[in-house]
Amino acid sequence: MRCTLGVDVGTSSTKGVLVDDGGRILATETRSHEVSRPRTGWVEMDGDVWWHEFVEIAAALVAARPDAEIAAVGVSGMGPCVLLADGDDRPVRPAILYGVDTRATAQIQRMTAELGLDEITRVGGSVLTSQAGGPKIAWVADEEPGAFAGARRLFMPASWLARRLTGAYVLDHQSASQVSPLYDIDRERWHDPFWQRYAAALEQPTLLWAGDVAGRVTAAAASATGIPEGTPVIAGTIDAWTEAVSVGAHEPGDLMLMYGTTMFMVFTNDVAAGGEALRTPSMWTTAGAFPGTRNLAGGLSTSGALTAWLRDLTDADYPQLLADAEASGPGAKGLLMLPYFAGERTPIQDPDARGVIAGLTLQHTRGDLYRAALEATALGVRHNVETMRDAGADIRRIVAVGGGTQGRLWLQTVSDVTGLVQEVPATTIGASYGAAFLAAVAVADAGSAPRIADWNPVTETITPDPALRATYDALFDRYVRLYAGTKDVVHELAADQRGAAHPTTASEEA
Repeated sequence: MRCTLGVDVGTSSTKGVLVDDGGRILATETRSHEVSRPRTGWVEMDGDVWWHEFVEIAAALVAARPDAEIAAVGVSGMGPCVLLADGDDRPVRPAILYGVDTRATAQIQRMTAELGLDEITRVGGSVLTSQAGGPKIAWVADEEPGAFAGARRLFMPASWLARRLTGAYVLDHQSASQVSPLYDIDRERWHDPFWQRYAAALEQPTLLWAGDVAGRVTAAAASATGIPEGTPVIAGTIDAWTEAVSVGAHEPGDLMLMYGTTMFMVFTNDVAAGGEALRTPSMWTTAGAFPGTRNLAGGLSTSGALTAWLRDLTDADYPQLLADAEASGPGAKGLLMLPYFAGERTPIQDPDARGVIAGLTLQHTRGDLYRAALEATALGVRHNVETMRDAGADIRRIVAVGGGTQGRLWLQTVSDVTGLVQEVPATTIGASYGAAFLAAVAVADAGSAPRIADWNPVTETITPDPALRATYDALFDRYVRLYAGTKDVVHELAADQRGAAHPTTASEEA
């Protein structure tokens, strides 16, 4: 049976799927892990875990279906991350994760002063924020010069897996565009002047598109994983973009909403047909997963992580909390929450933002708090969507994906708060499925490439309740004003927290 294998390294787990040539999932495997938070604002992970978990998952999938003929391997992972390795591909330090890691604030300020905001935006498409890879590289050079002295190569989870499987040193354009300001968004290539200034010691990875074949499985990798030697491996890309592929939300006008431990949004527009890369200081402009496309992207730092925090705090399971939240009703009986429990990415770009719960009384219950948390993430989505539209995004179709789509109340709340109709496909397992699809396309015969609409058709549509529009319009206005009104005090508290930093560990989904 001809199959493709897809593996995605997420923030809280690595997931793998074995998929037949019609899109049917034959086997799945998951390995859970935790990120490390050695200091406030730091979120990192041992890069070797990515390979070890891939080996375990691949071997288990191969063993589960000995009749499978693996035609190609797809890889994907959280990002943008910065994993620096030496000339022998040994990591010189743990990988620094994406925008939830906010350590490089000083480097962002310095690089912006040195290069100028206009030039950074012209070259890279976006202002420098905690999401950008360039300042994270600069942070290692500034703060850990011993480690940086040994660094020779730059990896993200997908490119690290491709390297270990094939020996190829590559990075896909989409991931590279988030190593801002080192990538030229319009010319689709590394920007040598900035690379030489901030990363001269590092070899530049060869740039490919997500579905391009990076190389073939080596004998050593075949022995470790059970995947046949010579099997093609694609370059892959960052998980949110692979998730968009998994549900077909990568055409011009599409917006993908990824429901996970964090929330991610990707809007696609077409520059090949005369469009332009949309730019706004409060969002991320990136290359797309495919040639000729550009994205305007955004992300909440917490969404599912917030509901998990409440679950742990109340010692109640999700079905109980969902039932309680349903009983609470729209507006959570006068509660309003800001979901900035790990700072916030877009559109406020404020690593020192913190969670706020306003309106609490002794009568409020855990169900009210849980409802307020669901509404807080929905209000965050609305804030991002309205910012995208202000930047010129013509959003014509919204597709929901990720583990959070299993909860109907969360989906309905997002539609009610935003006024958006959401399409939900049959399979929402996520990026590993999208990686398997990209791999299938990469090795398909000319004219016979699979279509994601056939693999994964839409099976449900979530429609907003018009009767709640006025309620949520008023709540959104309060949401925006609450951040503005509490920001100064919250920033002072964030400074106090940095002074009382202590190591912890936590899990989140990009």
